[in-house]
Amino acid sequence: MTAYFIRRILLIFPTFLGITLLVFAITRMVPGGPVERMMLEAQQMRTREGGPSAGSGNERQSQPLSADQIQMLKAYYGFDKPVWISYGQWLWKVLHGNLGTSTRYYEPVWDMICSRIPISLYFGFISMVMVYGICIPLGISKAVRHHSMYDNISSAAVFTGYAIPGWVAGVLLLLLLSSHWGIFPLGGLVSDDFEDFTLIHKAADILWHTALPLTAYVLGSFSVLTLLVKNALMDNLASDYVRTAIAKGLSFKKAVFRHALRNSLIPVATTFGDNLSIILSGSFLIEKVFNINGMGLLGYESVIDRDYPVVMGILVISSLLFMMGNILSDICVALMDPRVRFGYRQ
Repeated sequence: MTAYFIRRILLIFPTFLGITLLVFAITRMVPGGPVERMMLEAQQMRTREGGPSAGSGNERQSQPLSADQIQMLKAYYGFDKPVWISYGQWLWKVLHGNLGTSTRYYEPVWDMICSRIPISLYFGFISMVMVYGICIPLGISKAVRHHSMYDNISSAAVFTGYAIPGWVAGVLLLLLLSSHWGIFPLGGLVSDDFEDFTLIHKAADILWHTALPLTAYVLGSFSVLTLLVKNALMDNLASDYVRTAIAKGLSFKKAVFRHALRNSLIPVATTFGDNLSIILSGSFLIEKVFNINGMGLLGYESVIDRDYPVVMGILVISSLLFMMGNILSDICVALMDPRVRFGYRQ
């Protein structure tokens, strides 16, 4: 098993190269990069100042930047070199801990990401604890009460939550509980006068702002895990080893929690490591709805603004966490199922 995990760790670097090289090449091919954005902004500024517009003269007169200036901008951002050379220079900086500088805000990418990580960790960690804390007990109770009134009602609620995307639920919650009834704030993470509050008041204010976005996060996530736990537990309860244990005098409760439950959590363990990247990446739609400055919103804005250094910086962190999460999932499976021996050959 040790050799298997060593191979998986060694595969992180070539996989990382493939992911980042592909996205880096795409950012160089799609139109509307930072140079084009600056040209458009300069042209709009010139139009507002009373200069010739794009349709009032020929293309040369409407172009606010000269060919030399455009070439200097391309050289500054590295667009004057072939893709593989630019990628090599970017990768060398990344290996030295430099993710570059934002072409939109002219700030270090690492500083921008670090300022958003605590917010994403806050929502991601709490939502993960709530999802697992709700789904596993709910799945167990649904499995042991299959086809009961409780199972039917909870299944209807689960499927309703699954059918409604998290950001749609967020919009509905904002319309009803914030705009119409005024119970919760319309967005943000803290109030405007947050600095003047006492410590207890600050904690209450954060929880007050957290309630609706956290509900939107959890609502669209717990249904799949609940049904996964229920179906896996029902399969194990119908297995021969559980029926044999009950026939020998073991109580149904002990058969569930001592034998069937551990095997039923193996499918859950296979997806546990993926939460590493989900915790940080967040949901850009939910963060956009509630105006939360997390990693999801930063990634969304960087794509819209063609801020490629920020896009690549977020990709570096998310891809590494995703690959480490896959290894963590394998470790969780090995811990849950002692029969698993990765890489074992007879």
